[in-house]
Amino acid sequence: MTTTQRRPNVLDRECPSRTALRHLTDRWTPLIVAVLGSGEFIRFTELKKEVQGISPKVLTETLRSMERDGLVTRRVTASIPPRVDYQLTDLGHTTVPPLTALRQWAEEHIAVIEKNRESYDRANGA
Repeated sequence: MTTTQRRPNVLDRECPSRTALRHLTDRWTPLIVAVLGSGEFIRFTELKKEVQGISPKVLTETLRSMERDGLVTRRVTASIPPRVDYQLTDLGHTTVPPLTALRQWAEEHIAVIEKNRESYDRANGA
């Protein structure tokens, strides 16, 4: 289904907006957007350092997916080794406010969530 056939609806399994939402809410994209949100070009190695726990392979795959969706732009500078920098596009910058809000929500509520998890695990023998 293309968006010209029907109104976009992420609840429709055939709607391509579902894959866009999946990319934005995967494990790593919100963290990459947090780093690139400054608007500056950021080196691949700096992204890898800032997004703790991501492997170079997964970072590369996630950035390629984001580039394909038009969320980031990639700049290669000829050197040895080549320098690769990434920057959010105008479209990518539109993701900063909602993803920042989600990140802030998670950070503000983690103490309550952890308490709820502990209570649940105690009640369920985990």
